[in-house]
Amino acid sequence: MAAKGRRRRWVRFGGLAVGVVVVGVVGGGWAVYAKLDGNIRADRAAAAELARYEKERPTSLVKDAQNILLIGSDSRSGKGNARYGRDSGTERSDTTILLHLSAGRHTATAISLPRDLMVDIPACLQPDGNRSEPTFAMFNSAFETGGSACTIRTVEKLTNVRVDHHIVVDFHGFKEMVDAVDGVQVCLTEPIDDKAAKLKLPAGRVTLDGEQALGYVRARKSLGDGSDTERMDRQQRFLGALVNKVQSNDVLLNPVKLYPVLDAATSSLTTDPGLASLRGLYELVRGLRNIPTKAVQFLTVPRESYVYDSNRDQLVEPEAAKLFERLRRDAPLAVAKEVPRDSGSKSRNSTTSNEGNSHVDSGEDSYEQSPDYGAYGYGDEKPGGKRSGEASAPSSPAPTFRGNTAAEDGCR
Repeated sequence: MAAKGRRRRWVRFGGLAVGVVVVGVVGGGWAVYAKLDGNIRADRAAAAELARYEKERPTSLVKDAQNILLIGSDSRSGKGNARYGRDSGTERSDTTILLHLSAGRHTATAISLPRDLMVDIPACLQPDGNRSEPTFAMFNSAFETGGSACTIRTVEKLTNVRVDHHIVVDFHGFKEMVDAVDGVQVCLTEPIDDKAAKLKLPAGRVTLDGEQALGYVRARKSLGDGSDTERMDRQQRFLGALVNKVQSNDVLLNPVKLYPVLDAATSSLTTDPGLASLRGLYELVRGLRNIPTKAVQFLTVPRESYVYDSNRDQLVEPEAAKLFERLRRDAPLAVAKEVPRDSGSKSRNSTTSNEGNSHVDSGEDSYEQSPDYGAYGYGDEKPGGKRSGEASAPSSPAPTFRGNTAAEDGCR
């Protein structure tokens, strides 16, 4: 009888111990969730400004397809950013990427928008509470004029593509995210010894830490041929390598490594209210986990030297308009390192080169028709000519732009 009583006490004690462990885990999990959730800053001012102009914004044509504007801010204020230059009280968009996620999440297409692109900037609410006058100026000045809301309205005016969400990341946040994944491997075709970028690296495969990665993606005139074209290509290659690293099981399936990544990422983000929570971000990235790296595409909007200033950019038409229209309709497009010219289809390729010009182009704006209509995983053809997830079926093959995918290895 005594033995039976002892067994009961041990069962009760064991149950209590398990309960304590469960409560501890749940409590710890909630504490972690609350911390990460609280890291994200909601850009409510931008949301209010965009709501003011809702009637003039583009409409979404395809349900479930999404467009996210990624803005890399060059602000010198805030934690860790002052070391990258003097804070003049303003900031510009150092890097801007329009990320299109197809309906059904079969592909992700990241399109770089050059900072020196000459565009129409609408009247925007300024930090001092006044409104600016509409102007024709460099694209990155929109962020300085009216923050993310002004940048979004400028992008929508330029592309006629609805921006569903936006994310702003600063220098320090970018660096912390790279360090959180224990660095990102890139392939260098030649050694780098660049004092301005604070980089001294050998040729071949190199793993960059956060500080090195920031110098690598920001350097503009001191690496390669000094063009903004090469700078954007470099950023795209690095982002492809970062996608590969984060998608690896070494990160996603290892809580010890995953937490620092989430902490660094959430701490560096300012987003629209719809994404300003772990739940919002989870809903966004949930469908991205199964996108193969070969379907994560990078390209730069077709552009050439501005006719009145060779140190500025302008869109190449009609190629840019065709690109934007395909994004708007969620129609497929393809990228290739070299675009074939023997198909007999229309092509345009800017090769302008001026002494001292930071926009030396070398095939960046190539546009060609590709016969491979469904190579990047878009929905099957439906009766009546429409594809699942599209507003209407394209009447021509998917165009191919010069670019790359996250699956490509720069050392091959």
